[in-house]
Amino acid sequence: MKILILKFRNIGDVLLISPLIANLREKYQNSTIDVAINEGTEEVLILNKNINDIIIFERDSIKSLPFFKRLFYEMKFYKKSLNKKYDIVINLTEGDRGSIISLLSRARLRFGYKGKSLLSKVAYNNFLPDQEFRHTIETNLDVLKILGFKEISKKVEIFWEKEDERVVASILKETRDFVHIHPVSRWLFKCVANETMAKIIDFCELELKRNVVITSAPNENEMSKVEQISQLCRSKPLNISGQLSIKQTAALNKRAKLFIGVDTAIMHVSAANDIPTIAFFGPSGGDHWGPWDNNLSESSYISRNGIQIMGKHIIISEKRGCQPCGKDGCNGTKISDCLMSLDIESIKKYIWKVSVN
Repeated sequence: MKILILKFRNIGDVLLISPLIANLREKYQNSTIDVAINEGTEEVLILNKNINDIIIFERDSIKSLPFFKRLFYEMKFYKKSLNKKYDIVINLTEGDRGSIISLLSRARLRFGYKGKSLLSKVAYNNFLPDQEFRHTIETNLDVLKILGFKEISKKVEIFWEKEDERVVASILKETRDFVHIHPVSRWLFKCVANETMAKIIDFCELELKRNVVITSAPNENEMSKVEQISQLCRSKPLNISGQLSIKQTAALNKRAKLFIGVDTAIMHVSAANDIPTIAFFGPSGGDHWGPWDNNLSESSYISRNGIQIMGKHIIISEKRGCQPCGKDGCNGTKISDCLMSLDIESIKKYIWKVSVN
């Protein structure tokens, strides 16, 4: 049995397919399981022993090419993706690229979403149900039901090497029982107000007496925002933004007492590590993307907004009628008003509740 899973999205989306991969490996133990993903997302799957091969689409470099060169590289990628003659192709993302690969594969079983285009309607012989109000992990597992078996686990997993732990140890030195704060996303409209985040850091450092370690991706906009937050702090958190890879950040997070951050890939990494996670949600829906508790089998994120709890994890969100809007900020500003006016005293109570448990 040869299986190809397609997930052309972002880092967090790719991490959340790990339960599906594990279940397919358990069911088809001697099978080949390959995954095709966008360049830059592969780090959350590397070292996963359930995967035979990771096929990377160099999206950023290809999309800037002239039309005919782009078409050439697209076709080259399709050929590479199909060289094993797969029996099952599973496209977990709506979009033409996955539909084309599925159609060209001639696989016996082809799973995907029925979109508006004719291509999506002819590419698959098994259509996946709409997500509606279900968590993304649960929708990723829909294919198992169609195949006729129940999932064994919904556990999200990420792996790293000893060298990653050594890098983290050299940075942390004697720092123990710290709070890991990842206050930014590549999409800044997912971020809370700088003043709010600075008050959260000061509360952890000065009132809870816990060291704070701040991380971000090695991205100028993210690191700049972290610097702006740091300048508003009265305390002196350890700011190592931009210094770690995703795997190193995961290794660091595993040592934390608590994680606080926005809706981003590192939030999902923290939940995968079983670290209590407090996450702020604005334009995205917690029912779809809330931090998943690996010790539970069903999501308790049943609302589109508001405060929600799943096991050891907490979503903090206002309860506005417009949430979640899925937009990149309000009125084209790249700033989400629903994340600018969060009640700091309420946030402190939840941090206190989690930190003393």
